[in-house]
Amino acid sequence: MRLFLFICLLIVSCNSKENKEKYNHKFYQAVNNKDTAVLDIKINNKRFYGRYEISRYGYGKDSGDVRGDLRGDTLRGDYHYISFGGNWKRVPIALLKKDNKLFLGNGVIGTYFNLPCFVPDVPIEYNNSEFVFKEVTK
Repeated sequence: MRLFLFICLLIVSCNSKENKEKYNHKFYQAVNNKDTAVLDIKINNKRFYGRYEISRYGYGKDSGDVRGDLRGDTLRGDYHYISFGGNWKRVPIALLKKDNKLFLGNGVIGTYFNLPCFVPDVPIEYNNSEFVFKEVTK
């Protein structure tokens, strides 16, 4: 009897994982002078995750994973990447959705529980974005 109950619970829990919300695949690209950035994400109405790569002309490339939450018209999360020097780094990331584009935010970075994050008392600036991403259709 216990084995039967265990199997029933296992089946129910496995089926509930299959009912995850659907994610839309989006591919964005941005150019700033000779620097380029590529954002390849999966997004729904609550969360996003994917890959982010920045190529700096004459310097090197940073590439890694991006993930976070969608709050209204803003994607906020973190970027965990290997820098050109070969070290792992983690920085906060904020992207504003506006006019079918994503504007990379710039803000003051602090730490919370030893993780980097934007300081809540200082607004994130989107007007002078280093990168403005446009969606690219494959």
